Amino acid sequence: MAELGEHRDRDRNLDLDLDSRCPSTGDLQLDQKVHQWLSWDKNPRTRTQVASLVAAGRHDELRARLLSHMNFGTAGLRAAMGAGFSRINDLTVIQATQGLHAYLSRCFADLSRRGVVIGFDTRGQRESGCTSQRLANLTAAVLLSRGVPAHLFSAPVPTPYVPYAVRTLGAAAGVMITASHNPKEDNGYKVYWCNGAQICSPRDKEILRSIEENLEPWSASCWEEELAASSSDPLEHVNRCYMEQLRSLCFHRDSNASCPLRVVHSSFHGVGHAFVQEAFRNFNLPPPIAVPEQRDPDPDFPSVRCPNPEEGESVLELALLLAESEGAQLVLATDPDADRLAVAERRSNGCGWKVFTGNEVAALLGWWMFSKWRETHGGGGNVHKVFMLATTVSSKILQAFARAEGFQFEETLPGFKWIGNRIQQLTEAGNDVIFSFEESIGFLCGSVVPEKDGVSSAAVVAELAAHLHSKKLNLQEQLHNIYLTYGHHVSRTSYVLCDDPPTIQRIFSRLRSFGGSDGSYPQHCGGVPVLQVRDVTTGYDSSQPDRRSVLPVTRNSHMITFSLQNGVVATLRTSGTEPKIKLYGEYCAAPGVSDAAMLEAELQKILAALLEEFLEPDRNNLIRRCV
Repeated sequence: MAELGEHRDRDRNLDLDLDSRCPSTGDLQLDQKVHQWLSWDKNPRTRTQVASLVAAGRHDELRARLLSHMNFGTAGLRAAMGAGFSRINDLTVIQATQGLHAYLSRCFADLSRRGVVIGFDTRGQRESGCTSQRLANLTAAVLLSRGVPAHLFSAPVPTPYVPYAVRTLGAAAGVMITASHNPKEDNGYKVYWCNGAQICSPRDKEILRSIEENLEPWSASCWEEELAASSSDPLEHVNRCYMEQLRSLCFHRDSNASCPLRVVHSSFHGVGHAFVQEAFRNFNLPPPIAVPEQRDPDPDFPSVRCPNPEEGESVLELALLLAESEGAQLVLATDPDADRLAVAERRSNGCGWKVFTGNEVAALLGWWMFSKWRETHGGGGNVHKVFMLATTVSSKILQAFARAEGFQFEETLPGFKWIGNRIQQLTEAGNDVIFSFEESIGFLCGSVVPEKDGVSSAAVVAELAAHLHSKKLNLQEQLHNIYLTYGHHVSRTSYVLCDDPPTIQRIFSRLRSFGGSDGSYPQHCGGVPVLQVRDVTTGYDSSQPDRRSVLPVTRNSHMITFSLQNGVVATLRTSGTEPKIKLYGEYCAAPGVSDAAMLEAELQKILAALLEEFLEPDRNNLIRRCV
C-alpha cells in the first residue's frame, strides 16, 4: 500500500508539473478540457501526450482528441488508442464502466449477485501504455470498487466467449475489450446485455447518457489495477461448457478422425490458435497446421498489412504458401479476436486457390445446417419453427433456401447485434435458429452463443469439407450444386475510404436530393431503371404502401438500398467501425439459369456505375478498394 501511495504522490506531482508547463491555447473551451484531462487522467504517458501537444501548439489535434466523445457504433465504443476523450485509454474506459455500472444498477436489483463478465484480446500500444488486459483490469477495478462481482477472464479469449459466459453465468452484462480486425492502433469496448446479445437501441443511447453523467473518476480505487486480482476467473468453466455444447454441431464424429483432408489455420497474431485447435479435437478432426509466423499473439500484427482476413488472398499469403508446401486442401483464418472466419480451398484443377466470399461460405453452411437438421429430425420436425437469419446487405441465398424448403428466413439491419437479439427473441418463442450470418465473414451455426463465432465455424467448415471429400466432392463443387438447385446468387462487395465526415454527409445528402428536391432519389443506375429505394437512415421505403421502412430507422449512420429493373439489388452504407463507405451488390437468378458469367458482368457494370455516378470518387477524393 505504501508503494501505491508513493505512486499516487508521484502522479499528483506530475499533474502540478504538467499544469505549470502548459501554456494557454488561446481557446478557453480547449484550455478547460486540457485542464480537465490533466486533473482526471492518472496515466503518466497519456497525460504527457496531452501536455506535449499543448507545448507544440498542435491545437487542431487537441480539439479532435478533447472536444468530442466516442459514440456507441455497431461494435460498441471503438477508436484509436491514446490520450483524449475521443480515444480508447485508461480514463475513457473508466468513464465507460462508471456509466455502465450506473445504468446496470438501475436495471438490476441483484447486480451485486449477478456481476459482469469481462474479457480482452491481445492488443496494446506502447506509447500510451494501453493494453487490452490493462483496460480489462481497470474495468474490473471500477466494478469491484462498487461491490459488483467481476468475472474477469485470466487470459485473452475469443470475443464470443464473453456473451457465452454472460448466459452461462447468469451475469447482468459483459464487456469485451477488443477492436477485432481493425488496424493495430485501435481498441474498443464492446457491451453485451444479460441475454448475451450486443446492446442495441435504445440501451446504447441510455448507457451513453449514463457515461456522460459519470465522467469524473469516482475514486482512486478506479485506477488500482491490482484490485482485479480479487475477480473470479471463469475461463476453465466457460471453456469446458462451450466445448461440450459445440458437440451439438458435430455430425460425423466417428468418421472425422480418418479423413485425409489437410487443413491450415492462421490466427492472424490473435487469440484463435489454441481455441480452434481444441474445437477440432472436440470434433475428432486432425488438428489444423498452424501458420508459425501468425500463431502467437502480437499486437503489432507484423506479418500482415491489415489484420482482417476479409481482405482476401493478399492477407492470406503466408497461409496459402504453407498450404502449398504441406499439400493441404483447405485454409482457414480467424481474425485477431476469433469472431470471423475466412475460408480458401485449393482449386479443383490444382492451380491456385479459391478464396470464398462471406456470402459463398454462408451458402455452404446454410445448406449444411439445414441438411443436417432434416437428417436429424426426419419427418418429425416442425420445419415452420426453423429459422435462418442474415443482415440485409448479405446474400439472399438463405431466402432462396427457405422458399424451397419451407423454413423461415428473416433479415436484420447490418451488425450482428441485431441478429443476436433476434435469435434470443425467436428462441424464447420456441423456434430453432439453425444458422445466421453477415456477409463480412461473420457466421453462427446453431444458437450456442448469440454472436458470430469464428471458432465453432472453423470446426463446422472443416467437418463439412471432410464429409464432401469422402463423397469425392469439394466445397467449390458443392457450391455449384447449391446454385443449380436454388439459383445462382452472384454478389460483390467493395468500399471506398473517406476520413472526412462532412464529405460522407455531402455524398448521401446528394443522393437524397438527386432530382433537385428532398426525397428525390436517383431513378437510374448505369442506364438501368431503379424500381425501389429503401433509406433506413430516414425511414423511407418506396416499396411499402405507407413509404415507411420495415427495418428500424438508424439515423446515426447512412444506408440506402436500390432495387433495379434487371434484378440487381445494390446498397451503399457507412461502416460503423471504420472510415468507409461500403458498396454491396447481388444478382439473384432463378433456378435453372446457369450463365454465371452473364450475371457477373451485369453486376459489375451496375457496381461500377454505382461508384462513379453516386459516389463520385474523383471529385470527393475517395480511395477505391475492392474485396
